[in-house]
Amino acid sequence: MPIPAATPEDSQTPEGWQRRHVLKAAALAAGAGLLGRYASAAGSSAVSPSEYLALDATDMARAVQKGELTPEHLLAAAMARCDAVNPKVNAVNMRHDEYAQALLKTRRAAGASTTGALAGVPILLKDLNTYLEGTRTTNGCRLFKDAPPAPQTSTLIARYQAAGAVPFGKTACPEFGLTTTTESLLWGQTRNPWNLARSAGGSSGGAASAVAAGIVPVAHATDGGGSIRIPASYCGVVGLKPTRYRTPSGPGKYEGWFGASVGNVVSRNIRDMALFLDVGQGHEQGSPYWAKPLVRPYIEELGTAAGRLRIGLVRDSLTSSPLDPAVAKVLDDTARRLSAMGHNVEELRLNIDPRQLFGAHGSVIGDALLTLVHDREQALGRAATADDFERITQVVLDNGKKVTGEGLYRARQSFESIGGYMEQQFDTFDVILSPVTANVTPQLGLLSLNQPWDSYAHNAMGSAAFTVLANVSGQPAISLPVGMSENGLPIGMMFTGPLGGEDVLLRLSAQIEQDRPWAKLPTV
Repeated sequence: MPIPAATPEDSQTPEGWQRRHVLKAAALAAGAGLLGRYASAAGSSAVSPSEYLALDATDMARAVQKGELTPEHLLAAAMARCDAVNPKVNAVNMRHDEYAQALLKTRRAAGASTTGALAGVPILLKDLNTYLEGTRTTNGCRLFKDAPPAPQTSTLIARYQAAGAVPFGKTACPEFGLTTTTESLLWGQTRNPWNLARSAGGSSGGAASAVAAGIVPVAHATDGGGSIRIPASYCGVVGLKPTRYRTPSGPGKYEGWFGASVGNVVSRNIRDMALFLDVGQGHEQGSPYWAKPLVRPYIEELGTAAGRLRIGLVRDSLTSSPLDPAVAKVLDDTARRLSAMGHNVEELRLNIDPRQLFGAHGSVIGDALLTLVHDREQALGRAATADDFERITQVVLDNGKKVTGEGLYRARQSFESIGGYMEQQFDTFDVILSPVTANVTPQLGLLSLNQPWDSYAHNAMGSAAFTVLANVSGQPAISLPVGMSENGLPIGMMFTGPLGGEDVLLRLSAQIEQDRPWAKLPTV
């Protein structure tokens, strides 16, 4: 399938870990003359492609705060990188260049160009139930392709902007985020930067592909069944699904899928993940739900030793999908590495009824999707037709029509009982290790929503084998790019913590990253 053009609307001792980043930034600055070149704000030279790719979000914000770089030149570099590689990967489906440039002009006039924890960092938003004032959100669906511009910005994105981030576009997702690849009839196929014939995963595949391709160091993403962690694993980046209600979902609607769907980011490294979680987390005015913040910032957790952790090792998938040999090898290698670090790794078998888990999850998704479609029909003044949806979406909608009030209530009860069971596991273990998926990155087309249900259900079993559990139970879970297959495809491993346990996950993740850094980017 041809790639469509975008629419015109468009360690134990963390000092060593920190020192590597400082030396990298210093060498870059010395080699390219950045410190002097960017001392003056508006008239300095552009950031070169190699300079841009060498900077993570933390580096960018610090350089802007110190006056060594300007937000304008970072934005120009991000746009140039997008122009260069997006025709190959089709990760960014809409550009909002004028919005970003106007935002920077307003900040400079107010004297606020260099302030905030994310000062000048260019970012991208996922095109799914997330809004940027004055721009369109399509949800990857033809029914929403002409949706009116949003009247306001989503709370999470507003927090990133208030901290200085600069959104300049949106990333592709499958229709309504319903599958583990990023392919749609509306936007085409999003490709994996490591192998353009392979899927980038989904539903935040556009975000993960954009980060892996170097368009941005961090991209907004959402996760309702693995949609952050699966593409992070397939694209070789970091993806954290936070604790239910850790980050805001409003304004106006304060939970997605009974809290199963949450927003955060994908990133190239752990410190950027911690930085964005610090900015994004916290109670949203009007919401009856929130996860209590830690006493200290998450970025400070990276300076704390992980300690000796009790780690439960889960091998068996809830879909009974066998592990691809490459995935099994990375799982075993990761367990050995953790033991060598001093952690206690023990096998764990989870007593979860997959019929209850996937049944409850499916009922909630079907009912939520039906509600969203009904709202759109009312706005359009017409009923949706089969031509508005892909084939699997229509099946999900039809199933949603069969969900009764009692069925929805029982689904919520299942969320709570499964969540309670999972919390009991953390009486014995500090962290649970498992694969993210049972399979390696699939070929494009295999998980498309535009195919018969039987083939789709069969093909999706491997990619959905481990991730849905944390969405239903509410615990935080992170995908780390710790391995590669023999043919050069990234393989992530998933670490799940107790409710509110992002601090434990980030400390362990920083230790793993320091032990064997994964900063390499694919050549696109």
